[in-house]
Amino acid sequence: MPPVEQTLASYLSSSAASSLKARALPTKPLRTTSSLVGRGYAATGTHSQRSFYTGVSGISDFPEFTAVGLVDDEQFIYFDSNTMKAVPKTEWIKQNVGADYWDRETQTCIGTHQVFKVNIQTLKERFNQSAGVHTLQEMYGCELDDDGTTRGYMQYGYDGEDFLSLDKSSLIWTAANPQAEITKIKWEADRTIAEYWKAYLENECIEWLQKYVGYGKDTLERKVSPQVSLLQKSSSSQVKCHATGFYPKEITVFWQKNRQDHYEDVDLGELLPNEDGTFQRTSTLRVSPDELKKNEFSCVVEHQGKTIREILTDDSPPIGVIVGVIVAVLLLVVIGVVVFKVLQKKNETAFDDGSINSSNV
Repeated sequence: MPPVEQTLASYLSSSAASSLKARALPTKPLRTTSSLVGRGYAATGTHSQRSFYTGVSGISDFPEFTAVGLVDDEQFIYFDSNTMKAVPKTEWIKQNVGADYWDRETQTCIGTHQVFKVNIQTLKERFNQSAGVHTLQEMYGCELDDDGTTRGYMQYGYDGEDFLSLDKSSLIWTAANPQAEITKIKWEADRTIAEYWKAYLENECIEWLQKYVGYGKDTLERKVSPQVSLLQKSSSSQVKCHATGFYPKEITVFWQKNRQDHYEDVDLGELLPNEDGTFQRTSTLRVSPDELKKNEFSCVVEHQGKTIREILTDDSPPIGVIVGVIVAVLLLVVIGVVVFKVLQKKNETAFDDGSINSSNV
């Protein structure tokens, strides 16, 4: 599946035999990636593509399978097993691909859904589980820096914990627990699985990422400065520095005490998406009322060459100001939470059986 194609995985072949073989290989990924570094910022000059597949069992009111594709952390494609249809989430993808693209993505996701159902059952048996809520997740993607440097990765997670990941340089699978060792042994016995992923991540994934960035250039390369607020419930409570509405996602958020960088008792929150495609991030400072009176504390936000400094005063607004925004964001990424925690791989291979047919678990 071209764009998403890689996300919703295309089975590798056309003939019946090769088609079966493809099913035993990881499915193709969606394109997106993001890496956070330092004191709350991400490397600049990088475009990324990531795909997330999530299979769920034990929840009646939640889709059994979802697939999400991101470019530069902006969702551009979505599929779930309730609607059984891959749909665009941005204008730039709508305007640049045709109906055949969406048909292909839909069929790929439907096939991947069936593989996930089989694999979740297999893993429940391995972990001696018979009931309860269980999740299987796969994440794969690639990154491209301005200087031409590329990176790629693909990983699986089960029940919120790491399960299996690929080192594409050595073509070795890393198992996070004894249950994953079984899959590691099976997949390493068939080296073509790792070779397929390496080739995909280093070539096709990058090619699609470049296409996507070209499609969404005006949106993906825009620059929007953050709005910064200091929020505190009372003089005796922790202080939150909330930066929101910025794009791209690379941002630095840190505290200063008397104009000196201050890292003690500071918690940097996760980067979160806003409904309009921008991002938000919060840094929390724990400080006593006495310390606040004796010292000047300020939050410093750096974004796209601009620096914003907010000094903490007695009239900082109440923390309730941002509750609505955070709730909206959390609702927006509910699926991502289930999908996101455990890195997904794009492999539609049945875990238990080296055989090509994913139903033979």
